[in-house]
Amino acid sequence: MTATIDSPRSGKNSSGKISPQYRRTGASRGNFEMFAWLFMRLSGVVLVVLIFGHLFVNLLVGEGIHAIDFGFVAGKWADPFWQIWDLAMLWLAMLHGTNGVRTIINDYAEKDSTRLWLKIVLYAATTVIIVLGTLVIFTFNPCPVVDGVPLPGGFCPA
Repeated sequence: MTATIDSPRSGKNSSGKISPQYRRTGASRGNFEMFAWLFMRLSGVVLVVLIFGHLFVNLLVGEGIHAIDFGFVAGKWADPFWQIWDLAMLWLAMLHGTNGVRTIINDYAEKDSTRLWLKIVLYAATTVIIVLGTLVIFTFNPCPVVDGVPLPGGFCPA
């Protein structure tokens, strides 16, 4: 009795069935995966700088964690530098995480339709969070006035 072993790249597993990753249809996406891989490395390095800068300013400078309140955020976001800093952190973190989850979906979702719907939900959630986060950063008003009456806060000028 002779046993034959399939070539490792033949797409067949030990039971003779074709592995799911070899059944997928669709043309090659060119260099997209290479750019996605490169984006993960570069955005990870930039995120480390952004996050440690964020933590340093919020937790170590001044009174530390005891100073963080609505007024602290309002004062920080009054400066365009910190708006751009937080915006970059939001966008990079969301896109970095989305790319990672996209990779996980590609690795573990076997059916094309499942993969499609999971990615639709992922991209929709990412878009909503990025749009809402961007709106919050740029439209934040620490001293809102409703119907001509300033809302109480104790930190807004009268």
